[in-house]
Amino acid sequence: HVQLAESGGGLVQSGGSLRLFCVASGIIFGVNAMGWYRQAPGKQRELVAVISSGGNTNYADFVKGRFTISRDTAEKTVYLQMNSLRPEDTAVYYCNADIRTIGSHNDYWGQGTQVTVSS
Repeated sequence: HVQLAESGGGLVQSGGSLRLFCVASGIIFGVNAMGWYRQAPGKQRELVAVISSGGNTNYADFVKGRFTISRDTAEKTVYLQMNSLRPEDTAVYYCNADIRTIGSHNDYWGQGTQVTVSS
């Protein structure tokens, strides 16, 4: 079955950088949009960035100019380069992808990776 696996989270000081990775595995015919969401304690999950199969990107206002989303379509991988991190970026970051499998396409989520930014 299809799975998304994230990695790259951790603890970093304010102003630092992290790079998140997410790879899709399983019987996959194609991957449409891929994206990153985050959820801080006590808050709703929110969109961080999304990238289409054609490479078009869209960012939440609070990360514009600091985060960059990219993908390797052949490797079914999406990345999130996070620079100039702030304590308010602390959250669990989730990978999301619209994946075509046998006879259908569905929305898939990873298990999440913790990002903690200390002040």
